[in-house]
Amino acid sequence: MKPSRSRFLNVRGLSCHLREWGDEGAPKLFLLHGWMDVSASFQFVVDALPGNWHVIAPDWRGFGLSGRCGDAYWFPDYLGDLDAILEYCQPDEPVRLAGHSMGGNVALMYAGIRPQRVARVAALDAFGLVDRPASDAPGRYEKWLGELRAPVAFRPYRDLDGLAARLCRENPRLDPERARWLAQHLGEDDGCGGVTVAGDPAHRRINPVLYRRAEAEACWRRVLSPVLWVEPEDQSLRQRIGVDDAQYEQAMACFRDLHLERIADAGHNLHHDQPERLAICLSSFMMAPDREEMS
Repeated sequence: MKPSRSRFLNVRGLSCHLREWGDEGAPKLFLLHGWMDVSASFQFVVDALPGNWHVIAPDWRGFGLSGRCGDAYWFPDYLGDLDAILEYCQPDEPVRLAGHSMGGNVALMYAGIRPQRVARVAALDAFGLVDRPASDAPGRYEKWLGELRAPVAFRPYRDLDGLAARLCRENPRLDPERARWLAQHLGEDDGCGGVTVAGDPAHRRINPVLYRRAEAEACWRRVLSPVLWVEPEDQSLRQRIGVDDAQYEQAMACFRDLHLERIADAGHNLHHDQPERLAICLSSFMMAPDREEMS
């Protein structure tokens, strides 16, 4: 495995852990993990990346080795954290971004909010959420207030092997050796002789703020950079969440320069199931010359 190193930044008053691979002078590639994941999860993709890259992957607030911030987490905070990280790591030129799931949604929205800051962006099975009607708001706020009154915790495991077994149950495609390696980074001591997920249990609470798909699409339509949309042939997660074919096609139509790549024999966790194929897709896309350079 390619060795990684850790760096900690003060990002908006919170300690943010960055995992980095490769030489400082190499082209930078920022990788953004999804919900209930950590930066180390990209190790298998980094191992397979052709060429020399300086890969920078943060642990989002409340995940992995980054700091925790209280009893609730808000999506705009990920955008604010990303903006601060990019300003620190690459302030003088547009960046290459790739994100999985929630991280991909952060990357796509950021690319529309600050279109001049992004050179290329890749979304790995990041199709947004289903729109929620305003009538859902009172019930969600009420449920959130109720959840704030009670402590919340992640399920404990006997040891790292127990956590690895859960990863394999959730993703039958996951190689057991990779699962054991991931468990070392996804788990932490629970203080009672066992292991729990390395993250803030507050993430389990319902988010009272409704997802507005129209707002996401408004951001997506402002994206100027080429977009790589990578998805597995297995679309079961999108269907389970409720993003239907019409919403899915409408989302893709928002981007003026879209490149679609489907990966066979992979589920939602493309970076675990087919890291070699994904690495080739990412490298080819991120290093492709812009149209202006080709003319």
